[in-house]
Amino acid sequence: VWIFGYGSLVWRPGFEFTSRKVGFIRGYSRRFWQGDTFHRGSEKTPGRVVTLLEDCGACTWGVAYEVRGEQIAASLEYLNMREAVLGGYDTKLVKFHPQEKDVEEPILALVYIATPQNPSYLGPASEEDIAAQIIVSSGCAGHNIEYLLRLADFMRYFCPQAEDKHLFSIEEALISILPCLYYTEESLEET
Repeated sequence: VWIFGYGSLVWRPGFEFTSRKVGFIRGYSRRFWQGDTFHRGSEKTPGRVVTLLEDCGACTWGVAYEVRGEQIAASLEYLNMREAVLGGYDTKLVKFHPQEKDVEEPILALVYIATPQNPSYLGPASEEDIAAQIIVSSGCAGHNIEYLLRLADFMRYFCPQAEDKHLFSIEEALISILPCLYYTEESLEET
């Protein structure tokens, strides 16, 4: 079984897997439209995490994890709790296209998508409003800022050819609100 992650699963899967591949799925855009009152927020200040929006001409980059044997039941049980019960996500099967050039056929993968029908769905907002909400939100998995910056770093380092204007616009809005939060390695070495 392959499981496609496009949010925190790209850096913190939380389950055992046999192999992983960076790649993309077609027909979806990543959006910070899902509320989170557990992992990256609270009931009082819900965080913003990503979901997928059907979008014919788009593709979303992430990581697919291969799970085999005993890993399958354990990973699906874990993800059902993490993504479905606590997160409000539904599952779908999608065609995953690995970044590697030697793989010709897409791989069928399971993906978790939050839809507007779940109670935590927040929907669209301006990049500035999303960034402002992220700045004040924190949950049991850490601060919502970490979620945004780790996802932006993943895209920058593992998928430099891919564009994700929504993600990078929110990162830019966050940096303009709190410029002291964003340090480059060079600026850290200078201090």
